[in-house]
Amino acid sequence: MDKSTFEQRKIISGAMHASLKHDSAHKHVTGTADYIDDIPEPANLLHGALGLSDRAHADIAGIDLSDVAAYPGVVWVMTGADVPGVNDVSSNGMHDEPLLAETKVEFHGQPIFAVIATTRDIARRAARLAKVEYRDLPHWSDIDGALANGGAVVYDPMTLKRGEPESEMAKAPRRLKGQMRIGGQEHFYLESHIAMAIPGEDDEVTVWSSTQHPTEIQHIVGHVLNIPSNAVTVNVRRMGGGFGGKETQGNQFAALAAIAAKKLNRAVKFRPDRDEDMIATGKRHDFLVDYEVGFDEDGRIHALDATYAARCGFSSDLSGPVTDRALFHADSSYFYPHVHLVSKPLKTHTVSNTAFRGFGGPQGMVGAERIIEEIGYALGKDPLEIRKLNFYGQPGFGRTLTPYHQEVEDNIIGRIVDELEASADYQARRQAIIEFNRNSRYIRKGIALNPVKFGISFTMTAFNQAGALVHVYQDGSIHLNHGGTEMGQGLYTKVAQVLADAFQVDIERVKITATTTAKVPNTSATAASSGSDLNGMAAFDAARQIKERLVAFAAAKWDVEPAEVIFLPNRVRVGDIEIPFPDLVNQAYFARVQLSAAGFYKTPKIHWDRKAGRGTPFYYFSYGASCSEVSIDTLTGEYLIDRTDILHDVGRSLNPAIDIGQIEGAFVQGMGWLTTEELWWDAKGRLRTHAPSTYKIPLASDRPKIFNVRLAEWSENAEPTIGRSKAVGEPPFMLGISVLEALSMAVASVADYRLCPKLDAPATPERVLMAVERLKGM
Repeated sequence: MDKSTFEQRKIISGAMHASLKHDSAHKHVTGTADYIDDIPEPANLLHGALGLSDRAHADIAGIDLSDVAAYPGVVWVMTGADVPGVNDVSSNGMHDEPLLAETKVEFHGQPIFAVIATTRDIARRAARLAKVEYRDLPHWSDIDGALANGGAVVYDPMTLKRGEPESEMAKAPRRLKGQMRIGGQEHFYLESHIAMAIPGEDDEVTVWSSTQHPTEIQHIVGHVLNIPSNAVTVNVRRMGGGFGGKETQGNQFAALAAIAAKKLNRAVKFRPDRDEDMIATGKRHDFLVDYEVGFDEDGRIHALDATYAARCGFSSDLSGPVTDRALFHADSSYFYPHVHLVSKPLKTHTVSNTAFRGFGGPQGMVGAERIIEEIGYALGKDPLEIRKLNFYGQPGFGRTLTPYHQEVEDNIIGRIVDELEASADYQARRQAIIEFNRNSRYIRKGIALNPVKFGISFTMTAFNQAGALVHVYQDGSIHLNHGGTEMGQGLYTKVAQVLADAFQVDIERVKITATTTAKVPNTSATAASSGSDLNGMAAFDAARQIKERLVAFAAAKWDVEPAEVIFLPNRVRVGDIEIPFPDLVNQAYFARVQLSAAGFYKTPKIHWDRKAGRGTPFYYFSYGASCSEVSIDTLTGEYLIDRTDILHDVGRSLNPAIDIGQIEGAFVQGMGWLTTEELWWDAKGRLRTHAPSTYKIPLASDRPKIFNVRLAEWSENAEPTIGRSKAVGEPPFMLGISVLEALSMAVASVADYRLCPKLDAPATPERVLMAVERLKGM
């Protein structure tokens, strides 16, 4: 695009690459954005509540629901035997996740029955009156317990291998072994799970669901009702947050609502409260990483052998792909000449863990950064020096090949890190911090600069497709629908900008409508950071088709060459005349030109052979770096984030304002995962951190006191993505790792930086204090 064309495009309000406010921002802050619980309730609406198990693993010896059914206001009590189709809501076809447990429970809080009543309060109160007899079975709720009891897995493990790690490990000048525990994370979306089903004629049912994957809800509802997908319509206008927690976990609520609605021929809504939501739905996977690394005196890695074991819960859900992606990112930004990586997706008697922003990538990357950190402390060097030495693209044969045999062709990590190191004044600040720590008795500081390299695409190749439906009406207004869902990330706004830019009209002409399976079929989840990439290109394809028809019409009507039909801001030049866009559209309608199109896009180049551990699972990589400075109190373990500087690569940003917001939010969420957010199960397998009173997400006061975020404005995607942009949803989450590393340096100062503190995550104040006390004695 030449400069004059770019300047021309800036004339319209909302062209691609412009900073435009989120389409619903004013509604969010004024409380006028409609979520499912804000929709006017249909007449005779019923409400549902879950009956949850109070055992972690047990056979159901008997169940008496008579008191539940007799409670005033209860209309129906549903059990697994009442499911018309198959009593299963597994997302991957493995049939290992019953909608309602019938003979056995496998985690504390597993749904056994559902109560349908005239009010939500009645349904919840009645659900507590069930009498269930259990025969307890052995249970384990963590990785250690799973390994001690045979290490059963919920999905086939994956192995990545390149080179000769066994022999090269033995030859390495230096070697070290280590282990790191990485905690899970609760999604804590502001809107809990919710679904409302409205019965229709024959076998039809319409479901409003807070889900990132309307098509999967459609499949699951059809599955449990034993009806075809064409009888099920799923609608999603917006979610109050998702973060991966609504990719599969909404299945059970939608399925229960749909079954009850069809059974009773009345609309039914399920909305669990926060405690029930946290107890009964999955979370980010905990990991235990065991590693051995061989390296030389400079700090260059020669060989790596690592095992990534994960707490997956009682069923497979998405644990296979999550643990796969952990291995895909176990290299972080570093080249391993010889490498062997193995996943262990372990079965535990806990809720089945699921997708969470980054989808295993953060766990893989944290493990890699720990290894780099350990090498740094072993050699008495700044970990940043070790990082830069091992980056992809450094001199040496094969230094662009990942453990899964994909070439890193778009590598800019060196430039990103160098620019941030300079702009954040890292070297001078690090020396000042070392000097400060020498003279401070109780307060110690730390600083760290960490890179991010994140692969973009679904590793399941088939999911890398999207559709869009675009209508241009006679007055020149445009109707947009696509398969992506809006969970606050600004996807609707970005795709609307794509259309406004394509037609060269003000964005006010583009009507954004709710995602629905009735308009765009067979959609993929809005996940894997691919929402804008896929849906933006699909919408662009639909616009291209309509524009081609308009160009052909105008060229024929005014007897000019097609090249002489040019779309200008809110008008079209045809030869020597200019016509307002609405006028051209109106004339095209009367000439019977089709003004509607279904667009489609599939990501090129990608392929993956899981069994062989080889392929090109990612279309491209997104990069970034963060530099964080912290202060800790060595008497209490409490800490503050003093400053964070971020430089992040989003290619040529579709909307810089939205992208910067995504980066800021992702960083804080990642920081929370690694510091304050701790999940804890007791000896009976009960989740005890199931409410805001016991589970601590970051507050506004926890953000860095100085917070500088910049986009790498010089970056442009080498691949022909929409507007040459890059994904922004997940990659910046890993920027929070710099906080963990900075805390580690602060702790290390109490032993004069001779030892790696080996902080496990989350590095809560208690863990920081224990690490300080441990190092004081060394």
